[in-house]
Parts: sequence; structure tokens; C-alpha cells
Amino acid sequence: MLRMKRVPTVVSNYQKDEGEDSPLRPEGCGRNCLRDCCIQGAKLPLYSFKRVNKAVVVSGAESKPPIEFLDCLLLGEWEDRMQRGLFRYDVTACETKVIPGKCDFIAQLNEGRHLKKRPTEFRVDKVLQPFDDTKFNFTKVGQEEILFQLEVHEDGETCFFPSAPIDPENSPSIVAINVSPIEYGHVLLIPRILECLPQRIDPESLLLALDMAAEAGNPFFRLGYNSLGAFATVNHLHFQAYYLAIPFPVEKAPTQKIAALEGAVIVSELLEYPVRSLVFEGGKSVIELANKVSGACICLQENNISFNLLISDRGKRIFLFPQCYAEKQALGEVSPELLDTQVNPAVWEISGHMVLKRKADYEEASEEKAWRLLAEVSLSEERFQEVNALIFEAIGSGHKQANGMPNADPNGEPSEDPVRVNGSSCPAMLGRKSDCLVRQ
Repeated sequence: MLRMKRVPTVVSNYQKDEGEDSPLRPEGCGRNCLRDCCIQGAKLPLYSFKRVNKAVVVSGAESKPPIEFLDCLLLGEWEDRMQRGLFRYDVTACETKVIPGKCDFIAQLNEGRHLKKRPTEFRVDKVLQPFDDTKFNFTKVGQEEILFQLEVHEDGETCFFPSAPIDPENSPSIVAINVSPIEYGHVLLIPRILECLPQRIDPESLLLALDMAAEAGNPFFRLGYNSLGAFATVNHLHFQAYYLAIPFPVEKAPTQKIAALEGAVIVSELLEYPVRSLVFEGGKSVIELANKVSGACICLQENNISFNLLISDRGKRIFLFPQCYAEKQALGEVSPELLDTQVNPAVWEISGHMVLKRKADYEEASEEKAWRLLAEVSLSEERFQEVNALIFEAIGSGHKQANGMPNADPNGEPSEDPVRVNGSSCPAMLGRKSDCLVRQ
């Protein structure tokens, strides 16, 4: 793995506090941002590619593809930004190890992320909240932090333009660096950035994320999504992505097929893992897969159930994790021992990449401790089956039980014989009204 060169630190526009904005001047605000003051006449690289809209082959059925251009472009631009000193710390200097045990959890000591990561600025008890322009959002990032615009179309050729105008009337999707990275190549995918969409999944945005995963063509490149209430820290629609050159523990966990949906999408349930999850694969096309998964996410959003999403295997395998850790934390139901670690279990931690903020926690990391933390994230078995019933009622047109396995009834009744996975119980979040405001 390449190492960051030691260069003088540059405080990027993204890192400055809101109070550091200079007064508006005719040439802009002085921060070269994406707002009206600076965007007129601005140009950024543009990568445009054709959607591969064919049947999605279930995981493991294809050989490893050659390195793709998008993969090289992203890494080349990311390394350029690290040479220019636009990150808050040197992520390649962070210690990392595989924790001995059955799951092979991965531990990383990342003290810089703890000290310098942007704090959460909104309620954690509401999954859907309106966009608030007074809070930090990605239109305030500096243009130097943007790697390129990303455009997907149904036909034509793949093209790259080193300098293309930003069209405010046709809001571009962009790929930008995450200045508080967890791993090599850590970036943000921000769909239709100028529309200022709140952090909520919709079919179009999820399809874009699947398209990006497929176009990158690298099995070590995964995208993740955190809803509000599941440790998203910015209420502006975005996905995260980075490279990890070994499997995530959740990718190796066994699954049990529980449903076949219209459009040939297969749904399985995760086994022998501390966080209960649904796994979506297959589909007659990437659009079918995106529609079913986004339908499940929209169902959770509308029922105020926080969740995380991992897009794996070049966009062909998607893990959906309903979770309740922040809720339990707000209610005082998480043990002081776990709270003292200051680990916020978002998509990467839930997937098995444990980002630890204290050296003692890193040195004493064990599979038992990682399992205990993640078990607090998981819905109880009963609640998980109730949530499954809601999801299948929302997306289960053509829903069939697979291989005679027990399954949540699409009419809303939980299975009489649900699959059992280790984990701890937590209160139901559905319909709960809370006035608590928790800042992470």
C-alpha cells in the first residue's frame, strides 16, 4: 500500500469552521466552494460512463475483472489530494490488525479521526429531517476536494473530460475526498449535490451508488451508507467508499435464503454474525436490484427505523442493517464500558472494520469485545422479524418463500419459527416519539 508523503499541513476549505468564512467579494467567498458565490464558470473533471444494465450475477460466479479506468482515476486523484496535504491526518500511519477468532474482525487505531472528525449537528431520534442550509453541507466544500463529476447514461461511450463546466441547472453528482479518512481511497459520493437533498435513500441515488461500484470493478472497493440515527454526521445525501484489501467479516458470514422477489432479486438473512441483516442479491438488472433495496430503505425511513447499508462485490451484494445503538445510547441502555470506547458503530464497524480511538482498546481488542459491541447494535430477534414483515409488505410483490425456509409474512405477521442469531434485545423504535437531542 502506498504511503502518504509528509508534507506541510494545508487546512482545506472543508475543514474550516463556519465562522471563518470571509465576507462575500465579487470573485466569490474566498473559499472556492460550490455555492452561488463561486460556482459560476467553475470547471471540474467529468467521468461519464454507460450503465451495465444486465442480469446481476450472484456473488462469486464471475472471475476477477481487470483494473478499470474509474478505479485508476479515483485513486490517482485521491493520491494527488494527499500530496497536497488536504487530509486531517495520515491514515496510512494508522495501525491495523486482524483480531484472532472465527470472524476475523479488523481493528484499526485511528486517534486522529476521534480528535478531528466533524461532530453531528442534528437529532439522532429522527431518521428523516429536512435539509438545513445553516448547518454544514457539501456545497461548502472547497473545489480542490472534489475529484470529479460522475455521470451515468444508458448508451454511448465511456468518456473522461479533464475540465468540464459545472452546470447548476443540471445538478451534478460528484466524488470528493473524505478529509477524515478511515482507509486508503476513502471518498464521498454525493448525488445531485446542488439539489441539497437530505440524508435519505431514493431509487435514483442508490442506483448511482451501484453503478459506481460496478464501474470501479474492484472487489476491494465498497460503498457504505449511514442513515440519520445510525451515525451519519452530515444531513446532506451522501455515500462513503474506500478500499480494504481483505474481505470484511460480514462478507464471509453464512446466509440463509428466505425470499425470492419479483425481478429475480434474492433476499437472504445473515447467520452467525452479531448484527442481524438482510442480504439482497441477483435481479434481472441493476435497476431491479436498486429498486428493491431502495424500497426496503424507504420503508425503514418512513417508519423511523435507522439503518446502515453496505454495497459489496462490485454492486452485486447489498447488506441492509436496521440498528438501534444510538437510540439505546440516548435512553441510557448502553453499558459504560462500551460508551467509554467512544466507538460509534456505523456501516464500517458493523461490517467488521472496527475503528478504535484509544490505544488501550486497540491493544486489548478481542473477538469477544467486538461481538459484544455489535450485539448492542442489532435489533432483537423479535423486532428484526417485525421489521422484516414491514419491508416485505412494502417491496414483496411476487414475494415467495425460498427453499421452504421460514419467512416474515407479507401481510405483516412475524414468522412463527424465525432464524435465531446471537445478539441482544433492544426497544422497538417504530413509532417511538422522543424529544431527546443527542450530539455525538
